[in-house]
Amino acid sequence: MIPNGARHATEGAMNDRSRLMTALKQLLKARGWRYADLAEALGVSEPTVKRMLSSGRMDLARLEDVCARLDIDFFELARIARGTRDARTHLSPVQEAALADAPRLMTMFHLLCQGWRVDAVREAFALDRVESTRLLAALDRLDLIELLPGDHVRLRVPRDFAWRDDGPVRARYMHMASEEFLRDRFDGPGALFTLELRELGDASVAQLRRRLERVVAEFREAADLDVTLPAERRNSVGLLLAMRPWVFSIVDSLRADAAAKPAQLPAAPRARRR
Repeated sequence: MIPNGARHATEGAMNDRSRLMTALKQLLKARGWRYADLAEALGVSEPTVKRMLSSGRMDLARLEDVCARLDIDFFELARIARGTRDARTHLSPVQEAALADAPRLMTMFHLLCQGWRVDAVREAFALDRVESTRLLAALDRLDLIELLPGDHVRLRVPRDFAWRDDGPVRARYMHMASEEFLRDRFDGPGALFTLELRELGDASVAQLRRRLERVVAEFREAADLDVTLPAERRNSVGLLLAMRPWVFSIVDSLRADAAAKPAQLPAAPRARRR
């Protein structure tokens, strides 16, 4: 007779494999791949691919090989299987509006989502008890946290929630934060800034977008893992990624209407006579 704990562990593993195989099938469909295409890429027969996907009998090496063929890593596949990539939670419009209207409330909520304790917030920001309690009570009324005795809190929303693309928080803070973020020379430890301008085909653009989305997902995952570290062992890090169709304005200097006012080019040096 199988003990209950072992049975539950076995069932859990089977469910995990089933979710991974389902995610793989969805990914194949999204990429426009047939089973025959995957079989050719892996160097196996189409029936073998069908059998692996239906039974879930695929070792880690094979699974990583499949992921590589589909330009995805195992980490991202697992996130898709858990349903966290395409179904991230949003706050309600009322909750977002309240945070957008009150920067101090927004800051307190942000710190709590990053795993800060209330007493650590008070000490780090010289916040008196009356004001901190007022902010915590407001967050509790908004159902964003549960205020417990001793000013302990429990989040009522997932840490990896997403701000609404057309919501009031992005409308108020996104432009301001982007401008403030870019007012730096990016020459300090851990800083990175690069701007590239090239011409790409649609397929390459789509591939790069997927990779950038993966970087964002890994950034969030790292934050979720490090939230258990003490606040003094963590650093606030900003990550700004942007990609869009864009033509630099100086290109207009080459247009026909600019030809009427040619720029003064430096004269070519004269060849010296020997």
